[in-house]
Amino acid sequence: MAINFFQEETSFQLSKKLLRKKWLRAIAKEEGFKIQDLNYIFCSDEYLFKINVEYLNHQTYTDIITFDNSESDKEIEGDIFISIDRVKENSDKHQASIEDELSRVISHGLFHLIGYKDKKKEEAEKMRNKEEFAINLFKNL
Repeated sequence: MAINFFQEETSFQLSKKLLRKKWLRAIAKEEGFKIQDLNYIFCSDEYLFKINVEYLNHQTYTDIITFDNSESDKEIEGDIFISIDRVKENSDKHQASIEDELSRVISHGLFHLIGYKDKKKEEAEKMRNKEEFAINLFKNL
């Protein structure tokens, strides 16, 4: 049951790591899932752009890419890459604190691994509601 945090091409250091792990496990449990092996890789825009091109053939910048490695329906295994540059930019754009935006994107990746989508309008709305729940849960831990 490992949750790991790494960084690539960024000096960003995640704070409150133990609290984040507790929070992520609580979200998974709430959804009926158990985390087996979950890796968060915080990186630069350029690093994530290269992954987007190489693995997804997308020529765009993004804030997050999630790779699902699960072999069981209710167990989570995956790698989640998050652009810290994009998190900072989005926090300004949405007038949110960096802490809240970071919670939003960290939980967003986990919700994708749980099975939530966000391509259609109604899916995106449901995802936003889940993110808001997660942000509030983190604030109240």
